[in-house]
Amino acid sequence: MITITNVTKFYGKKEALKQISLSISEGSCFGLVGPNGAGKSTLLKIIASIIQDYHGNIQVTNGRNRKEEIGYVPQEICLEQTLSAYSNLCFFGKLYGLKGKTLQHRATEVLHQIGLADRVKDKVLHFSGGMKRRLNIGCALMHQPKLIIMDEPTVGIDPQSRRYIFEMIRRLQQKGCTIIYASHYMEEVEQLCDEVAFMDHGKTIHYGKTGDLLQQYAVPAIFVKGTIPLPKEMERFGEVSPHKDGYLLTTKTPLSAMEEVLMFYKIRDNGLERLELVRPRLEDVFFTVTGNKLRDEII
Repeated sequence: MITITNVTKFYGKKEALKQISLSISEGSCFGLVGPNGAGKSTLLKIIASIIQDYHGNIQVTNGRNRKEEIGYVPQEICLEQTLSAYSNLCFFGKLYGLKGKTLQHRATEVLHQIGLADRVKDKVLHFSGGMKRRLNIGCALMHQPKLIIMDEPTVGIDPQSRRYIFEMIRRLQQKGCTIIYASHYMEEVEQLCDEVAFMDHGKTIHYGKTGDLLQQYAVPAIFVKGTIPLPKEMERFGEVSPHKDGYLLTTKTPLSAMEEVLMFYKIRDNGLERLELVRPRLEDVFFTVTGNKLRDEII
């Protein structure tokens, strides 16, 4: 659906994006992951035509007006706090060219879609953070876009609202929408996205199908909790590090390591409390590919 070729963006002398090239398939949920300051928001604003001063090329394969096809959900809450949920939706619907009964019908539809049908007349200032986030998404859905761009849509919300937003995204994808989902929460992207691109310091480090990246780069690990600490010789299987109330042994031979751990505790009258295989995570892949841990500070 979208081909991004050598997109570069400067803010003064600072190069915020460095020749980004990506291909996003129609109907997919595509994740942009990386720490805050990696360039995700800038790239999303370029795709959404909010930023037009850049180098490179972005091509939408259906050949239609890019702005009309896109629903953009910004990281910041962009709502009028003194208006109701319904009025906010109508305001954004008018910006997208909706009028009259079509506008009213669509606002009512979206209120049901985002789970706020029972709060139609309530002012936004009385809403929880999760309700505001859902309404923020709803405003971008008024014109029924085929491409929906979401920039950190779950920041500062409760688990119930996060789950509801995930369900919304899956329903939108089932209807044929293409989703671009940016986050520095790796577990969200791993759960939602078919494909993922790692970004750091304005560059695309690597991208591909989520499952393929996990299989290619993530190293398995085992978690061990016992009354006796793991001995030094266990390091021959891989790196041993404290983890929660036990130890994490990162190893390419997890089954052999588990056998050795079982034997170690059996000889010592079985002080083993927990032993389990740990599934590779997208965060582990990011660390392997970039050499950097995730950071929350703005660069």
